[in-house]
Amino acid sequence: MQFDQVRQIAGKELSQFFATPLGYLFLGAFLLATLFVFFWVEAFFARNIADVRPMFEWLPVLLIFLSAALTMRMWSEERRTGTLEFVSTLPVSTATFVAGKFAACFVLLAIALALTLPLPITVSLIGDLDWGPVVAGYVAALLLGAAYIAIGLFVSAKSNSQIVSLIVASLICVVFYLLGAADFAGFFGGATQELLRAMSSGVRFESITRGVLDFRDLYFYLSIALAFLALNVYALEQEKWAGDGDAKGHNSWRLGTGLLVVNLLLANVWLHNVTAIRADMTQDNIYSISAASKSYLNQLREPLMIRGYFSSQTHPLLAPLVPRMKDLLREYEVHGGGNVRVEIIDPADDPEMENEANTKYGIRAVPFQVQDRHQAALVNSYFDVLVEYGDEYEVLSFRDLIEVKVQGEADLDVQLKNPEFDVTRTIKQVLYGFQGGSSVFANISEPVEFVGYISADAQLPEPLVALTEQLQQALAQVALQGGDKFSYRIEDPAAGDGQLALEIAEQFGFQPMSASLFDEGSFYFYLTLQDGETVVQVPLPDDLSAAGLERGIDEGLKRFASGLLKSVVLVAPQAPPPYMQQQGMPPVNQFTQLQGFLTGDFNVTANDLSEGVVPPNTDLLVVVDPSNFTQQQVYAVDQYLMTGGTVVIASGRFAAQPSQGALMAVPRTSGLNDWLAHHGVSIAESLVMDPQNAAFPVPITRQVGGFSFQDLAMLDYPYFVDVRADGMNEDQPFFAGLPQLTVSWASPIEMMVDDRPVTAHTLLRSSPGSWTSTSMDVMPKIDDQGLSAFTPEGEPQAHILGAMVTGRFDSFFAGQPSVLLEQPAETEDAVTPEAQSTAETTTTEEDTLGVVAGVIDKSAESARLIVFSSNDFLADQTLQMVGSADGTMYLNSVQMIANIVDWATEDESLVGIRARGNFNRTLPGMDEAQQNVLEWANYIMAVVGVLAVLFIFRLQAKRRRLAHQAWLQQPAAGVEHA
Repeated sequence: MQFDQVRQIAGKELSQFFATPLGYLFLGAFLLATLFVFFWVEAFFARNIADVRPMFEWLPVLLIFLSAALTMRMWSEERRTGTLEFVSTLPVSTATFVAGKFAACFVLLAIALALTLPLPITVSLIGDLDWGPVVAGYVAALLLGAAYIAIGLFVSAKSNSQIVSLIVASLICVVFYLLGAADFAGFFGGATQELLRAMSSGVRFESITRGVLDFRDLYFYLSIALAFLALNVYALEQEKWAGDGDAKGHNSWRLGTGLLVVNLLLANVWLHNVTAIRADMTQDNIYSISAASKSYLNQLREPLMIRGYFSSQTHPLLAPLVPRMKDLLREYEVHGGGNVRVEIIDPADDPEMENEANTKYGIRAVPFQVQDRHQAALVNSYFDVLVEYGDEYEVLSFRDLIEVKVQGEADLDVQLKNPEFDVTRTIKQVLYGFQGGSSVFANISEPVEFVGYISADAQLPEPLVALTEQLQQALAQVALQGGDKFSYRIEDPAAGDGQLALEIAEQFGFQPMSASLFDEGSFYFYLTLQDGETVVQVPLPDDLSAAGLERGIDEGLKRFASGLLKSVVLVAPQAPPPYMQQQGMPPVNQFTQLQGFLTGDFNVTANDLSEGVVPPNTDLLVVVDPSNFTQQQVYAVDQYLMTGGTVVIASGRFAAQPSQGALMAVPRTSGLNDWLAHHGVSIAESLVMDPQNAAFPVPITRQVGGFSFQDLAMLDYPYFVDVRADGMNEDQPFFAGLPQLTVSWASPIEMMVDDRPVTAHTLLRSSPGSWTSTSMDVMPKIDDQGLSAFTPEGEPQAHILGAMVTGRFDSFFAGQPSVLLEQPAETEDAVTPEAQSTAETTTTEEDTLGVVAGVIDKSAESARLIVFSSNDFLADQTLQMVGSADGTMYLNSVQMIANIVDWATEDESLVGIRARGNFNRTLPGMDEAQQNVLEWANYIMAVVGVLAVLFIFRLQAKRRRLAHQAWLQQPAAGVEHA
């Protein structure tokens, strides 16, 4: 093959393509379809993410028709006009002709893709675009297009009709794309489903556009292209053969072509298990094992076993996630050397392993509704990961590993949440171990009592009667291990006058149980572990087995072990009793998402500080949405800070509260304002409003054909301040990997620490265009045109929304007696003379000690005070509202608090991995006019790009024509000169 000839053939084909308006119409149609999909079908601005994945997600489909259109005339036209026979007589090999035509089509494809570059450039200008996935996407598009072109050329070589070539080539490519689609592959079993996904161009393309260039995916496209090019050469060579020609030579051609194609394709099978040859193109290498993960693997001193339980027959939305989980787990095996063993198991194929998973590890199958070729069915499926190290193990269920985003009424997007963080955190837990020794009691300082609130046998269902006997045996075994650190008792709440039932209902919310919906009988079967301050409920095992009971008790005891998990005390409002809400008491903010998120990594204890002290061994104190703190509560916060601790406070001057169809800002008296001002942090009595903001979801009803549909309208809402990277303190690790934070209904912070031996740090700041308002009406507003009706007040400027003070603090209570010593005055008749006389005669030395308490006047240097001026930005309701546009729960602010805990406890190893789970880079706030300008600018640039191609081609054609004329004139000039 001569490359000069290939270049000449490609040049001829390109000249013919651009010589007619049809070529430019093809390019224009492709660009128009791409932009329409990006801005309208995928709703780029409503999606509010600074990436171009919507374009790449549609490219496998758009490239099918572009490639088929480019190749349909390449050989069909030659055959129709009769020039194919002439071509076969030229002293140029068939392979050279095929390569030339392929090169021409590939150049056209590259030009079409190059004309889409203004789209990612636009996104990068308005947002923080990660160019790694963009580069990977274009590489994948070129290779996928090459495969499609090779298929199209082969089909064109077998037909003399351009239309037939277009249709057949498109059909083959569509089948090639749809093989691994969930709707199609879901009809087959596990092995067949995995094979189909491996053969799908769409599945491979999705993997690359995430930002990972995997050699297996690249070779897959390359092998398809080379295989069909080889078939193209064979098809054209076959045209030259005479019926009575060289049969041996013909057989050699068939054998050689067949072997080449088979070897090209079979190499994909050999490469299937090769996971090391890949490049993570993302900015933060979010799809590669991080240094933190490797550091934990390097600490292994004995084998670590990671076992993935993945069912072959599972929900179609979970099926695409299984290969990614398998690849990630194999990465741990590669980097762990010989200390990590990874096993991938389908429990349906191994009943013994399934029984072990159920009984020993508590791993249970989850029922999913699926479809096969014949019927819809309910199948029990596994999507779990077990991490075991020595006698320690942890299980990650599918609920721990995935997140579900609601994109429409019947459209769900299921993605892996942050698998590396989840797996590495689990490895850390089993590596360090809750137990820290041969027994969990080695790290329990205070006695723990097991209290079972269980009804009499006559009231219990028969399975629970047997379980009660097994419980007694298990508790006896634990008591032998725990000695004086463990005791147990079982009480019947309904015994006697039923006073115990009322107490546990009031204290724990324990209500009578029933065996079924139609069972009139009721009973109690609640298991708890208590140490006087903390109560941990032991869950009832699903399989009602003794092993499940022992496992539950053991896991519950680990929560009382100290020094193993960092301890966080969370001070948050408690939900009012239901009867109070029924009487009109307004609801209060709930922080279950924050508490649940922190509980995964830390030992979180809820405490209201009413006793005036922070529990001992507390590593961090988090106070959210404080209200009317008493002197005892303020004293507890103050003295904990004086001991050198870290205090995080989320408190603003106002809290949002719905009222009779309106949304009002209600003044909030925290009880901490004077204390904060004493330490140099003053919170102003106003609210910050920012043109750079997150949207507020408002439900609307639309009528379609007589039916009513509920939708969410996302309204511009300046009270949801959207803090971007330029508003975060980059010197602090709190914000590692967080693209933005939404701070709701926040007040401006003023720092006044110049005369204090402390240092102030600004953590969060609103945009320079923000302003403040004292209006209590915070209801979303729009004008007649549907635009924001909020107008700036005063001089726009940036405002501090989060601050940190470090150094040596002076106590707010310095020079005063401890508030713990203050006792309420007793009335004269409160104590009788007889009682007073008795008390005087029975006073012991211990009694005279009273309350031992003293005020710490100055803090240690390690003291840190972190303040965020919002009561609501961590509340469940706010997280749900901010995340509603994406159909999920917004967790950036919760991740920030978890990062602060890691930083404060000097355990920052997981901070970077936790942040790697957040892939979204949001767009800045833009009104509709700005969005229209950007959209139309891209349409205009597409037209300009096509015109630029036209201009360049015309210019090159003119140069060739002039060169040709000059060449024709050279002999005549020579003769005249002679």
